[in-house]
Amino acid sequence: MRVYNFAPGPSALPLPVLERAAAEMTDVNGTGQSVMEMSHRSKDFKPIIEKTEALLRDLMGIPPNYKVLFLQGGASLQFAMVPLNLAGVESGAPKKKAAYVETGIFAKKAAEEASKYAEVHIRGSSKDKAYTYIPAPLPPAADDAYYHITVNNTIVGTRWAALPETGSVPLVADISSCILSEPLDVSRFSLLYAGAQKNLGPAGTTVVIIREDLLGKAPSWTPTMLRYDIHAGEASLYNTPPCYGIYIIGLVLEWIKGLGGAAAMGTLNREKADLLYAYLEASKLFRSPVEKSSRSMMNVTFVSTEADPDKRKEKETRFVKEAAAQGLVNLAGHRLVGGMRASIYNATPIEGVKALIQFMEKFEKSEK
Repeated sequence: MRVYNFAPGPSALPLPVLERAAAEMTDVNGTGQSVMEMSHRSKDFKPIIEKTEALLRDLMGIPPNYKVLFLQGGASLQFAMVPLNLAGVESGAPKKKAAYVETGIFAKKAAEEASKYAEVHIRGSSKDKAYTYIPAPLPPAADDAYYHITVNNTIVGTRWAALPETGSVPLVADISSCILSEPLDVSRFSLLYAGAQKNLGPAGTTVVIIREDLLGKAPSWTPTMLRYDIHAGEASLYNTPPCYGIYIIGLVLEWIKGLGGAAAMGTLNREKADLLYAYLEASKLFRSPVEKSSRSMMNVTFVSTEADPDKRKEKETRFVKEAAAQGLVNLAGHRLVGGMRASIYNATPIEGVKALIQFMEKFEKSEK
């Protein structure tokens, strides 16, 4: 029996995608071999990676002057690649400035990593309230090399409802947990990056979308594998890419297109999130810790209203355990914040959200 998987990543994949991948495991496209056995430079793999890129460009409306890269290392490696390529300087030269808005733990990690290569300036932070809201950010300085935001914050469950205006300063964003969850104007950004394991495919593949005029700016000492221009020049084939991950992403993109694309996903995701938040608003046992204007559509966090810390922890632990016994798995909150978290990415069906709400109602009644 398939469970309803609310994991934050690696997370649920669409069942039709898994079934197709299983059917093609030993023979994809009539080649008589698995994607995992193919040479990345072969005539058999070329149409797979080209199809995946074409689908991504179509679904996201990526302009022709942007490169699409399929890399490895997750979003965490991008925390270093972004400043190296956009703000790195030759040895001995003064550091360039880079602007960051600190809206969560991963946004904070991105800024900390960037500080090794650039002079980081925090243009806004919600740390004062445990990252439960999106702050009103300061504008960039004219000499900022770029302005970095994390569009959706998976741990506490916040999202940018409106993008900051950065003028001529390149806007860079981590969209790992919200890519293709709703329409996004790629032209507003100079660089986007996303780990695939939340909304696109399996862990191990990272998508980077970069405007061409930002290529070739890395200092000479930058390791070859960390240069965007090297990967762009080789069409993501400088070394062996995550071939199977790219193939699965292609299947997921076909699935999204078949459902109506980003706009249709946005409608469905809003419906799922609205159902869950509406229940939390009416509940006497659970509540959302996130300010309403900043609530994520992808990661819905909630906690017990129990005042006593020990009783609250016991109740939340029991809720997660009993939910799992009912086929509602991976609902524990992040280890750094506790509570509960339902990650309702694209592949999470609305039936799963309804099943979760039904269980929460039953659990709440049992606590009275």
